[in-house]
Amino acid sequence: MKIELSFTEENYLKAIFSLSTIKESAVSTNDIANKLETKASSVTDMIKKLAEKKLVDYKKYQGVSLTKSGRKRAVSIVRNHRLWEVFLFEKLEFSWDEVHELAEQLEHIYSDKLTEKLDAFLDHPTHDPHGDPIPDKDGNIELEKNHALATIEVGITCVVVGVRDSSSLFLKFLDNSKIKLGSTLKVLHKEDFDNSMLVKIDNEERSLSNQITKNLFIKEVE
Repeated sequence: MKIELSFTEENYLKAIFSLSTIKESAVSTNDIANKLETKASSVTDMIKKLAEKKLVDYKKYQGVSLTKSGRKRAVSIVRNHRLWEVFLFEKLEFSWDEVHELAEQLEHIYSDKLTEKLDAFLDHPTHDPHGDPIPDKDGNIELEKNHALATIEVGITCVVVGVRDSSSLFLKFLDNSKIKLGSTLKVLHKEDFDNSMLVKIDNEERSLSNQITKNLFIKEVE
């Protein structure tokens, strides 16, 4: 039987899932509070509720982790969210900086039949418009170990495959800089003082701050 959850409870599960894939361990209440922009005390109260529903394991001072049922629910929300992003981007022609907030609302429409029809209609996409992997219908998700542009050495050529920051402001900046998924970059220079980079994009040189380069995922071109 499916446990009824509020939108807020589902958002907490999704946040814990996201944080745990980055850290690959239990996450702290402070990490969750920062991600959801709320108070640590509010997080503790919610975690206790989710623990009572056997969706998370919580040990004081040791962090929070999803149970098997909690992870299954979180992954289904992530799957819904990313499929809706693809639909909005590809079929309704929303820009990639608009789809996240809209998908935040649509992800809570829970219907296995709708989700599978949406997946089939989109021809079973593997990634959303921001480069994030979409879980399959069985909940399997391929978590890719991509590198941030900030870690790449001078002289290396790479391709943009994702973003760490999917905020509207960041994505609009990338649009204005003519950077998108699939863009080829070559690192020309790294500044020792502030770790900014000079890169070549489509035969144009452009300076990128460390704040930008650490939020761009890339793969090196062999």
